[in-house]
Amino acid sequence: MRARPLPAPPPRGRFRRPFHFQRRGRPEEPPAPRPPPRPGSSPRPARLRRAAVLARPPPLGAAGTVPRRRPPRSDMGRGLTLLLLLLALLAAPARAEGGTAAAEEVKIEVLHLPETCSPKSKKGDLLNAHYDGFLASDGSKFYCSRTQNEGHPKWFVLGVGQVIKGLDIAMMNMCPGEKRKVTIPPSLAYGQQGYAQGKIPPNATLIFEIELYAVNKGPRSVEAFNQIDKDGDKKLSELEISQYLKEEFARDGKKRHPSAHDEILADIFKKNDHDRDGFISAKEYNVYQHDEL
Repeated sequence: MRARPLPAPPPRGRFRRPFHFQRRGRPEEPPAPRPPPRPGSSPRPARLRRAAVLARPPPLGAAGTVPRRRPPRSDMGRGLTLLLLLLALLAAPARAEGGTAAAEEVKIEVLHLPETCSPKSKKGDLLNAHYDGFLASDGSKFYCSRTQNEGHPKWFVLGVGQVIKGLDIAMMNMCPGEKRKVTIPPSLAYGQQGYAQGKIPPNATLIFEIELYAVNKGPRSVEAFNQIDKDGDKKLSELEISQYLKEEFARDGKKRHPSAHDEILADIFKKNDHDRDGFISAKEYNVYQHDEL
């Protein structure tokens, strides 16, 4: 039996199909002809063509600069991006709440202002005033100082929390004889919890009508400190306080035991001389945090 001759190998550069995949009885298709070279150019080997492509400069940006190729983002970079996004989302409600708090302020309407408006009240002063409280929702009265303490005006120190924060703010820079009507938001009154004993519901806006009668120097006022501080060194010695106590006892006129002076003096330094240096500084004296001290 005559052996069948093997087919001719495919031309150089084409994929040579294995023998058992070759189609029997059909010759291999001839390779597609290459396009002729451009006029004036010489054919280059494939290796040189690939090198020329790699050597091409990168495309220029809009401003004539070479755009930076962005490196692949690592897991740490993704984590940092997510963290910054979460912080931004958390800060947004905080800014909104801050804006709401800023919008909630005490509204003051002056009903009467005397011709001579002095002295004006400030933090730490002892005030004497009458005030009536109403609910803004229905106008019902929940408090009247004239019905308490036999109708006497109320005494309190301004700005130290003896009344609600809204009243501390509303009665600043107020002079004797002045009348005001103030509206206080819930955040500066009794807030979300309300005040059941005073018949004030939660989140209630309050209205007060205030009449101020007196503005006196409060306890531990700047004037009292300067009166005791004879040498003006901004601290009170035992000798200065002892002299002040003697003057107050003489002005009072009450009979006291001879040891009362020493006991009161020792008690004053025990409660106020926090650093135990034998002096009461302006900071130690300034319980109500007067700005002047």
